[in-house]
Amino acid sequence: MSTIKQIKEKMLTQDCRRALSRVYCKPEDELGEVCCRLEEILEGFRKTFAPGEETQVFLCTAAGRTEVGGNHTDHQRGKVLAASVDLDAVACVAPNDLGVARLYSEGYGMAQVEVGKLEKVAAEENTTLSLIRGILARAAQLGYAVSGFDAYLRSDVPGGSGLSSSACYEVLVGVMVNHLFCRDELSLAQIAMMGQYAENVYFGKPSGLMDQMACALGGIVAIDFADEKNPVYRQVHFDFAEAGHVLCIVDTGADHADLTADYGAIPQEMKAVAGLMGKEVLSQVRPEDFYAELPRLRERLGDRAVLRAIHYFSDVERVERQVQALEKGDFDAFLKLVTQSGQSSYMYLQNIATYRDPKEQPVAVALAMAQHLLGGRGAFRVHGGGFAGTIQAFVPVDLLEQFRTGMDALLGQGACQVLTIRPVGGAVLMD
Repeated sequence: MSTIKQIKEKMLTQDCRRALSRVYCKPEDELGEVCCRLEEILEGFRKTFAPGEETQVFLCTAAGRTEVGGNHTDHQRGKVLAASVDLDAVACVAPNDLGVARLYSEGYGMAQVEVGKLEKVAAEENTTLSLIRGILARAAQLGYAVSGFDAYLRSDVPGGSGLSSSACYEVLVGVMVNHLFCRDELSLAQIAMMGQYAENVYFGKPSGLMDQMACALGGIVAIDFADEKNPVYRQVHFDFAEAGHVLCIVDTGADHADLTADYGAIPQEMKAVAGLMGKEVLSQVRPEDFYAELPRLRERLGDRAVLRAIHYFSDVERVERQVQALEKGDFDAFLKLVTQSGQSSYMYLQNIATYRDPKEQPVAVALAMAQHLLGGRGAFRVHGGGFAGTIQAFVPVDLLEQFRTGMDALLGQGACQVLTIRPVGGAVLMD
């Protein structure tokens, strides 16, 4: 590791700027804002923890993510297509001898966990503390000795945006722990699984692994979760800009609060269908066997569970065709599949609204506006978990200003954000 002063000096070198250029998808002569942000994080660390001048630190990053294909398929050990984006969380990190992990997040304050007490704390469920404790506990379970450290974090991945701010945070903490205590021996996939473990077991949310994998791996990645301990993944190389389109994420302004039960019902109902078929998850069920058992499944579980299973089988198959379309350069076919996935989510998965208050359906309104503004071009769909949050659109470059203006007029200034796929997910930036 290097001192804060040495890190700042490294930022001026050509090798460092070349590396930052790749991470942040900017030319080397346009890295001013990036370097300024990193310097502010270094200064924030210095002011928060008051280290000596010789304190050694490192900078690390984890990306936000966008789901490109496979909506709610990962928790059934299905297939997904996802990508990291050019919004990230960055931390300045240093070991301490206090026996406490101290993580200060701008806008949220300090979180502290005693590293000698890593058992699950029930009162911490649904809190940041549970994620930190869970990741440290998982590293200890893997045989690594963990100890105290300090970290100062800044994230431009907005919470509740569908860009996986929580998974980004988990991966960032995993990168810290891997570098500090695991000798960088853990793969990015293993770091992602640490994050999922913390979220499932300590935080109490029954999430799949897609979010963490996309935040960790970088680029566009196709993932098959059939083997939950060893997911199979491969990079998919495609440039949306070269196809004349940009990726937009539109924030509907709806709050994710109190939606845990709605999210949790989807994997529960899908697993109930699999259970009646004698399997654990839907990836273990043959589609033809499922359709043959529809009358019995409807009678035992009701129609919503059956419809959600129908979405699962169709969206997994669509992921394979999306990957094939991108690898063949058939962008028109890819766009059609994106919209079909969105239609399936709307009709069968039913994660567009909770319908507890029929007057509140912001995701549905945003999708309707996207359809109107695109006029049959591009593609659009619900993004992420659904019920609230964001929609995704692939917008032709010549329609971008019209699309952005229309969405901002409906949902508020800045609701529509243009993103770039970045090739780096979780990483140590400077050491």
